[in-house]
This record gives sequence, structure tokens and C-alpha cells, in this order.
Amino acid sequence: MVLVAAIMLSACGSSSTGSRGSITLYSGQHVQSTDALIAGFEKLTGITVNLRSNDEDTLADQMVTEGARSPADVFFTENSPVLQFLSGKGLLATLPSSTLARTSSAFNSPRGNWVGVSARVSVLIYNPKLIAKRQLPTSVLQLASPKYKGLLAVAPGETDVQPIIASVLHTYGHARAVAWLEGVKANASGHILANSESIANEVNRGEVAFALVNQYYWWRLRAEIGVSNVSSKIAYFAARDPGYVIDVSGAAVLRLSTHKAAARKFVAFLVSRAGQEIIAHSISFEYPLASGVATVQPETPFSQLQPNSITIPELGTGSPAIALLHEAGLL
Repeated sequence: MVLVAAIMLSACGSSSTGSRGSITLYSGQHVQSTDALIAGFEKLTGITVNLRSNDEDTLADQMVTEGARSPADVFFTENSPVLQFLSGKGLLATLPSSTLARTSSAFNSPRGNWVGVSARVSVLIYNPKLIAKRQLPTSVLQLASPKYKGLLAVAPGETDVQPIIASVLHTYGHARAVAWLEGVKANASGHILANSESIANEVNRGEVAFALVNQYYWWRLRAEIGVSNVSSKIAYFAARDPGYVIDVSGAAVLRLSTHKAAARKFVAFLVSRAGQEIIAHSISFEYPLASGVATVQPETPFSQLQPNSITIPELGTGSPAIALLHEAGLL
């Protein structure tokens, strides 16, 4: 029995066996889950994870520039478009089928070179002292209505915005998408902010009436400042509206990684039950996507969401969304 226990410990890579090498993780994800996932993986395997965090678009451009010199072994993102971009550049390695099978194919790379790890959903956050729920837009196109001038906040530089723009572009075409963004810009004049955290704070403080963000920013604010200090609320667009979008966070192994075996172990851990339970209990307030795990947080259950049915390939690489933001003068 002692021998069997020793073999099992060796097989799972317990940290008690000492260091088993290292990998470099480029992460555009928020720290709430990333740090806990790294700690869990290191404890289980003894493999050290060297973390480099930045905006995911910045990291993607960096990896393209670095090419074969890049130290990156794994890329962990907030959104799927940047992974699709790197896939198109031929920078991602094919993942084992056993890893891909842990997440629904709807949330994975069509080419099998990245896997969906967690998800968020776009919502409206609003301050009921400034706008009643019944007065909120029920469709994303209504964000451009002149009646909302001065009431809306946006953070066009956030990569979370790209899937929503891609959804609008796919549904309505280029001309209507540009006109919509120009209307959004006019309505958000004075409240075009750097990030979604600032938006959530402004809405909660009553500095602006409402905004379109991913749901986890509101839940994180609630956790940070306490329920009694939250003045804002969450609302959803109408079911299947193009603004009602699931954003998928994913992970990939770099094709030129020199530590592929360890890198694949890390990605496999992210979608394992152990990794998904970390996400489920984290104050990241993201939805676990893999291994049959559900969030324990008091959010709308993932199974009850009614998002637009746009696919990962239709969301694209993010480049068209960025071009539209520039065309509309929001970047």
C-alpha cells in the first residue's frame, strides 16, 4: 500500500516531490482567478508558473513581435477574439482531444488549438435613482438613441467590448454598426472611460445613469464595497439580442513553446474539475465552462442566460471591431 501511494503521488506531481520545471504564462485575465489557479496547479504538479500580466491585445501583439524568441508557453485570455487572431497567425499548438472534450465545442477553438475555460455575459448596470428599469434600452441598438444622451458610459478600449461590437456588425452590417457606434459616442460624451471598473464605480456613485459591461464587474464591486453600499442594479437586454453576448475566456499552448508537456498540463488543469471549482468559488464571478462545474456565486445561473446565438468564428479576431471603433472616433 505504501508503494501504491507513492506511485500515485508521483503520477499527480505533488509539490512534495520538488520542482518539476517551469512555464511562462502570458495572461490577460483578471488576477482574482489567475493567482488561485496558478497556486492550485503549482501545488498539484510542482511546476512553477512565471506570470506575465497585461492587456490581452498588448500581449498578443508582443507574441507576434517576439516570434520564435517569445518565452510564452501558455496564453490565458479574457476573450476569444484575441485567441482567434493568434490562431490565424499560426502561433498556437493543437491541444489534446482529452483537454478539448472537457468544454463544449461551442466554446472552443474551431481548429482545436485553444479551449474555453470560463465565461461572462454582457449586461446593463444602472442606477435606479437616475433611470428606472422600464426606461432602459431592451436592445443594443437603442444605446444610440438620442434620448440617452448624457446618460450612458462606455469604455471603448476594453477588449470586453469587442465581442459585442462583433455581434452588432455580424447582425446588422458595417454601415449600421458604424452609425450605432457614432450614436453611442454622442450619448456617452463626458463618460468615455478607460476601463469597466471605472464605469461600474461611476454608475454606482450616480455620476452616470447606466452602462453596458460584463456582469462580473458589478458583482466584484458588490463584493469589494459591501451589499449595503451598492446603489446600482443589473438588467439584461431582450433574449437573443445582439448585445446580449457570452464572452469566452480561453487558454492555449504556444506552438513554439519549449515546455509543451508542462504547458499542456497547465491548460488541462484549467478545465479539470479542480481548476473549474477554483473558478466556481472565486470572486472573479466568472462562469465555469468545463467539467460540469457550476458557479456557487449568487448570479443568474449560466443555464438560464438567453444570449445571442453568435458563434466563436462569427465573433472573429477582434480586428474588425477595433477598426469600427477607430472609424467611429472612439479609439
